[in-house]
Amino acid sequence: MSQHSQDKQTFVAVVYNNTEEDQYEKLREVDPATLGFTPVYKVHVATVLEEYQAIVHALEREGYRVTLLNFEDDLSRLQHLLFEEAPNVIFNLVEMFQGDPRLESAIASLFDLCDIPYTGSGPGALDLCQNKAIAKELLLKHGIATPGYRLLKKPEISRQHKLRYPLIVKPAREDASVGVESGSVVYNHDQLVERTQLIFESFKPPVLVEEFIAGKELHVSILGNDPPQALPIIEFDFSSLPEEHPAIITYGVKWNPLDLAYHRVHAICPAQLSPAIEEAVKDQALRAYQAVNCRDYARIDVRLDESGVPYVLEVNPNPDLTESVSFMQSAEKSGLSFSQTLARIVQYALLRGPKRRSGSQRQNDR
Repeated sequence: MSQHSQDKQTFVAVVYNNTEEDQYEKLREVDPATLGFTPVYKVHVATVLEEYQAIVHALEREGYRVTLLNFEDDLSRLQHLLFEEAPNVIFNLVEMFQGDPRLESAIASLFDLCDIPYTGSGPGALDLCQNKAIAKELLLKHGIATPGYRLLKKPEISRQHKLRYPLIVKPAREDASVGVESGSVVYNHDQLVERTQLIFESFKPPVLVEEFIAGKELHVSILGNDPPQALPIIEFDFSSLPEEHPAIITYGVKWNPLDLAYHRVHAICPAQLSPAIEEAVKDQALRAYQAVNCRDYARIDVRLDESGVPYVLEVNPNPDLTESVSFMQSAEKSGLSFSQTLARIVQYALLRGPKRRSGSQRQNDR
């Protein structure tokens, strides 16, 4: 959906919020030869800033005028952008405010109040998907299978919890696999109690205890709105993991290139599924996307049971758009380049509202 001539004057503000030291910058000091294993993937990965700059450059290739803003928890900097520079559209990459991911939706609400179109899901979907238990209840009400679970507000769980082992224990209000480790899968009540107490000590309640579906893990990326499209499915190959590491996507697998498991889990796209199972997985993913009111793009995490029945684990609005991650791998397999995918997402946002005047035009009207 490249529209170079039409969009040449469209002003896109790529907005994110980061106040922490970039851990990926420190990785450049690490010698891969000292890791104790042979890395399969790069250890010296792109920094957060470099990833966002890549998005800026890709949008510029598509003909947009682009600025990049890290407002660093300073709302006055964001206010200046919204009211003085007045972008036509915001590419919303904000994931938290003041260190709290639960305030991600508050920033989207601010964009709504300013009547500036922005990419990705609105505050309702963002807030809903932050609360895993409520999201799962909504999925169930729409007839979408999701693993059985218990939501714990205190670090106590009876032996008579009626869930089937193995179970997986994780924070209920975190995303990006935060709090998910190799010890997250438990096989008996003693392990369950120990892991539950550990998560309560490390994270704010509540804690989610969920039945672990032992089959294939799949990522289904969704793009678009009317209608949304399921992109080629990604399947994860866990066969090279150490024997003691369960077949799950932990935080280390996803984000830590110094972790052995990061180099032992491999993405396969398209997934090796029968046509019938592929259709069922995509159907469930699309229904989940619409049930929680996602828009523009999202990633649905799915597990297959031994019979090939898909269970939706999580709905992830506004997932990572780094060029090498699941979403972009699926987009590429569908025939879209990195820049074309980003341009589509911008166009979806622009369709929700009139184009805004530039800051200079607004000042001339005063």
